[in-house]
Amino acid sequence: MVARSLGRGLQSAVFLSALLLIGLAPAAARQRPHGESGKFDFYLLSLSWSPSYCDSVQERASGHRTEARPDQQCAGGRPYDFVVHGLWPQYERGFPSWCQVPAPRIPRTLVDSMLDLMPSPRLVFHEWDRHGTCSGLSAQDFFAAMRQARGAIKIPEAYANLEQPIMVAPGEVAENFLKANPQLSRDEIAVACDRKWLTEVRICMGKDFAFRKCPGAVEKACRRDRVIMPAVRGGKQADNGI
Repeated sequence: MVARSLGRGLQSAVFLSALLLIGLAPAAARQRPHGESGKFDFYLLSLSWSPSYCDSVQERASGHRTEARPDQQCAGGRPYDFVVHGLWPQYERGFPSWCQVPAPRIPRTLVDSMLDLMPSPRLVFHEWDRHGTCSGLSAQDFFAAMRQARGAIKIPEAYANLEQPIMVAPGEVAENFLKANPQLSRDEIAVACDRKWLTEVRICMGKDFAFRKCPGAVEKACRRDRVIMPAVRGGKQADNGI
């Protein structure tokens, strides 16, 4: 009987741990402050390839035979390409997060002002809560910093209004960004992917927004030979993909 009870207790502990890992545990349990606001070494600007996100959402829904959850980013209308995922304070190794719990609230007018760079209000709120609170800046100044960081990067013309899905090598994407941004060096940019799609381009900047090396991001860069960049939603998409 004791052994059986211990077994059930162990199973419960494992189950709770799994919930924490996949984000289903209560918010208070997974949003513990980790780091001190304003104390970090540099910024990482994350630019997500929106079509990959939307295709992955659709594929997961198809695998579970359910309808994809309505998502402003994927619902059509505006043809999203590279969008700002976030501006993340970083340590030389690791990063702070959730530095103020609960986070100071931000006005809806500020949220709405960021929707030309970010695809949804939900993402704006999330990025402030998790990352912006670690910047040591007010919400107004943090999002102004995000806009300044994004303004420092030119998106290569090859990826503007991409009408058909293409196969790309991660190194090729990085090189195209370097050509479009001559002041950027190879060790200051990393291309991320999942098992199938190119997901993000990440660029490291100092607190003065000058580009700088980011070995941690480069170490976690995509190692696949080639990945898919889906077409921009709303553009002329190929019938049979890649």
